[in-house]
Order: sequence, then C-alpha cells, then structure tokens
Amino acid sequence: MTDETVCIYHLTLDPANFETFKELVGRIVSATREEPGTLSYEYSVNADQTAAHIIERYRTPDLLGHVKDTFAPFAKRFLELVTIEKLFVYGATTPEIRATLDGFGAIYMTSFDGFTR
Repeated sequence: MTDETVCIYHLTLDPANFETFKELVGRIVSATREEPGTLSYEYSVNADQTAAHIIERYRTPDLLGHVKDTFAPFAKRFLELVTIEKLFVYGATTPEIRATLDGFGAIYMTSFDGFTR
C-alpha cells in the first residue's frame, strides 16, 4: 500500500438530520466520482442513524486534491451536521498530508504485515 492511502472516518450525527446529511453526501460523492485518483469512497450508517463511517482510498498524491478542492466547498455544512470522532489513516503519507489530516484529529497506523490483492 505504499502508493495508496486509506482513511476511515467515524462520525456521529443527530438522526433528525440524517436526510439532510444524506442529500449533502450525495453531492459530495458526485463531485468525488470525477477524481481519477480516488479509488474508493463509501459512506455507511448504523441502524439508528447516529453514527456513520466513510472509507476512502486514494492514490497518495491525489488525497490532498480531494480535501482541498473537492471537499472544501462542502466542509462547513458537513461539519455542521456531523462530528468527526475518529480518523484512522493507513499507508504512506507526506508531511503536507499529515498537516491537513491532523486538523481532523488523524491517528496514523503503520502496516507491519499483510497484503492487498
């Protein structure tokens, strides 16, 4: 996974705002779909709509473009609707990536065994 970075976000939200959040996410996903360096980008929610996860996989050099260009126009509203409780980051990162993701409270994980097909 040396040329890829995976981010897993754990979010909390008010279920009363879920439909609004879902509509916003649809717009974010549509914009993100246009990024060739975003390899996967998935949202999941628990049964009572109080927690959501985002699983993102990027070609490492393209991660910052997503955060700074694609996500930025949606960030204010997004952060009004959810709280980022945890962000786990897997794979190679750069000091610039870390400086950006540190703002979300990133926890960096280092692989020590395993494989990806």
